[in-house]
This record gives sequence, C-alpha cells and structure tokens, in this order.
Amino acid sequence: MANLTTKLGRLQMKNPVMTASGTFGYGTEYSDFMDLSRIGGIIVKGTTLRERQGNQYPRMAETASGMLNAVGLQNKGVNYFIEHIYPTIKDLDTNVIVNVSGSEIDDYVKTAEIINELDKIPGIELNISCPNVKEGGMAFGVSCAAAAKVVSAVRKVYDKELIVKLSPNVTDIAEIAKAVEDAGADSISLINTLLGMAINSKTRKPMLSTITGGLSGPAVKPIALRMVWQVTHAVKVPVVGLGGIMNATDAIEFMLAGATAIQVGTANFIDPAISEKIVEGINDYLDTNNFSSVTEIIGALEI
Repeated sequence: MANLTTKLGRLQMKNPVMTASGTFGYGTEYSDFMDLSRIGGIIVKGTTLRERQGNQYPRMAETASGMLNAVGLQNKGVNYFIEHIYPTIKDLDTNVIVNVSGSEIDDYVKTAEIINELDKIPGIELNISCPNVKEGGMAFGVSCAAAAKVVSAVRKVYDKELIVKLSPNVTDIAEIAKAVEDAGADSISLINTLLGMAINSKTRKPMLSTITGGLSGPAVKPIALRMVWQVTHAVKVPVVGLGGIMNATDAIEFMLAGATAIQVGTANFIDPAISEKIVEGINDYLDTNNFSSVTEIIGALEI
C-alpha cells in the first residue's frame, strides 16, 4: 500500500480525502455507511454565530449533471454546536473541521474565536461566499479588499489551521487567492458553488424559492479543475480542490493539477460511502503506476 499521508498547512492528514461542507452533515450521520476513520477529514456543515432558519422551500433542484441548492446555511448557531454537536464528534478518528459563515465581519470573528477554544477541532474553513449585509449584499469573496479584510480579522483571533474557501463567481480567482494568502490564510479551498438557476416550463416559475442557487456536481468539474490549477500557480500555501469530484479518477486529476487534498461533495448524496471508495481508488492508482507516496502526484501535471 502506498503512503497516503499528506499535510495541509499545519494539519496532518492520513490521506487527502475530505468531505465538503453541507453534504456530509456532522459526519455521524454517515457512520452507518462507512468507516469515518478511513478518510482524511470531515468539513461539517456551515456554522454561524446565531441560529439561521435557511431559505424557504423549494431550495434544491436537480439539473443535468448536477444540482442547485439554496439551503441558506440553516443551522442552530455556534453555541448549539458546542453544547450538542461537539461532544458527539470530538473523538472521531479523523480531522473534524468547522465551516464558518457570517453576514458581517464581526460574525466571522466571534464564531472563530469561540471555536478556537475547542481542543478537538484543529481548523476552520472560512466560507467567504456569504453576502456582506453592510455592503449591500455583495459576497466577501468577490473582491480582493473584502476577502482580505475578513480573513485578516479572523486571523487575529484564530490560531489553528485557517482554510479559506473561495467563490468561483469572480473575474480573477488567482487575485482573490493571493489576497487571502497575504491576509493570513494557511490554505485555500475551491471552488464553492457556481451561481445558476432552473425554470419549470410547465408552471413557468423558478424551481428554487430564491430564483437562483448554487450549482454543484459533475457539471462544474472542468471549471473547478481550471481554477485549482490557476490558484496553485499563484500562491505558496496548500490548495484543497473540490467541485464535481465523483470518483477516484476525478480526485487524482485535481491532485495532478496541484491540489494537496480534495473534498467530496454532491457525490455523497448518490453514494454515502463514496469518500472511502475514493481513498481506495487513489491507493490503487498509486500502486498501479508505481508511486510510493501520494505527494508524488501533487502538481505532477505534464504541460
């Protein structure tokens, strides 16, 4: 068996396979389907300072080669997470990372500060695709200045692994990546969902209550792969690749493009054991191609 261990900034990982936020609950929901200790990490669902009810239904729609979602970060807030969720996941034999979201910079800072006190949470993933209510609803992650501002503020109060998740809905993803690296990000994950919409021709109405939503699944993979390749050439910090990864071959392609680790998202809804199967598939690829370590294929794309 090849050596699958990798390092994401300060985070030691037994293998490069993680699950994407919003697609894997808090991890324990999947324990009947797979051995959670077999994967490198779990990114739990988005957590905010205060409880959020999420958007009105319908908020999910199937599309060709993907799905749209507009769940709206429904969760019961960070204090509920600490009291009720953390005790059930703190002893899982894998890295448990909390995805942190907010509508204002203070929300991010206070949430990160609270989570910083949790011994068994080695890192957070900062979702900067959220709309900044003080700036007219523009997402933090679509401008270099706004992205850097929120990352810098969180960096001052958070001293563990800080992963920053980038939005693909921008003109130049490399510029945003460099901005968050300079602001203190330890690593960068991308991509978040692409903005899209779906229409029911029979009712002549949008299929989502919010009209638009986030597109994920196989349809976004070529865009995600391109952006990961661009960002790995623009920054020095490790990059986590995600977007349309459905099997081990997809995961390997992201690593060849430069990703140190990958996240599995929409595929979890199709096969709840897919992450474990991807770990096995990566190992088979390494053995078949005579690689002794997974680190040998990171950025090994031949141009």
